[in-house]
Amino acid sequence: MLKARNELATLKPYVPGKPIEDVMREFGLTEVIKLASNENPLGCSPVAKEAIIKHLDNLNLYPDGNCTSLKEKIAGIYSVSPSEVSLSSGSDEMCDLLSKTFLDHGDEVIMADITFPRYISTAVMMGAVPVIVPLKDFTFDIKGMADKVTDKTKLIWICNPNNPTGTMVPTSEIIELLDSVSEDVLVVLDEAYREFVTRDDYMMDSENLLSKYPNLVIMRTFSKAYGLAALRVGYILAASSIVTEIDKIRGPFNVNSLAQVAAYAALDDQDFIKKSYDVNKEGKEYIYKEFDAMNVPYAKSETNHIFFGVEKDAFSIFDALQRAGVIVRPMGAKHLRVSIGTMEQNKRFIELIKDML
Repeated sequence: MLKARNELATLKPYVPGKPIEDVMREFGLTEVIKLASNENPLGCSPVAKEAIIKHLDNLNLYPDGNCTSLKEKIAGIYSVSPSEVSLSSGSDEMCDLLSKTFLDHGDEVIMADITFPRYISTAVMMGAVPVIVPLKDFTFDIKGMADKVTDKTKLIWICNPNNPTGTMVPTSEIIELLDSVSEDVLVVLDEAYREFVTRDDYMMDSENLLSKYPNLVIMRTFSKAYGLAALRVGYILAASSIVTEIDKIRGPFNVNSLAQVAAYAALDDQDFIKKSYDVNKEGKEYIYKEFDAMNVPYAKSETNHIFFGVEKDAFSIFDALQRAGVIVRPMGAKHLRVSIGTMEQNKRFIELIKDML
């Protein structure tokens, strides 16, 4: 029998949440609210839609394999060179690319115990050794991560703000970590949720650190605030030497044409991003207030989702909510994650969870 690589023996396929259509069909529902995948409830920018429509006559042509226009656009916004930008088919692919490019068998990879699951799977698939550092108060223990660095450490993953807990690490702690590790250790800041941050001590301009720290990689995405999750497009900012190595294994047409033109257009519509921020902030504060009234424990979030605890079995609550037409995400036996939706969606979720708790 054909045998896969030994490194895959302990890995399991990612199981996404059920699509809305499947839930409607399974439970005989006519309306379902999906608050499970941290998607933008406002959709995407109208100008991004227009860009897609204009490009539909070119579907017979291969996309620009270099993503030239989009790369130059991003570089101009963040005052870096286009050679310091690399595009990917979402953050998932960039996790794969970084691991395939830099991890050897036996290398150690430091990450939190509750964070984006792609970090650990891409480490394991390359034969690297995950070094797990537990969160403190649902937040990255940066000092604890620094203490775990050895001469075998190759990569450190920091999801900031973190998925699924929504918590963030302040600028000062990120800089302390970068100052403490060798330039041989790759430090990756995954900033997928940066557009939703409300705290003043978050490093919104982390790209300014690239000139000082050549081992820093910054990951960002168009899936969350920009609402382009279906198109799969994200990017990194990093030293050109890092980008050059990634390009050696990156697929020649990894970002499709519709994703490129939509992302390019979306960058010009910062009014849409501001509206998404405002809707998210209002919804977050509403859910906090309701959770406080119900004595539901939760982690203060700087993202578009809230990580909360329950005394009952989380999976039974997830199932009951789904049967009632609201999809959330279970996170172990005693926690769930709910994405922040429109106010109408948030109120429906709270109405149901009150009855269940």
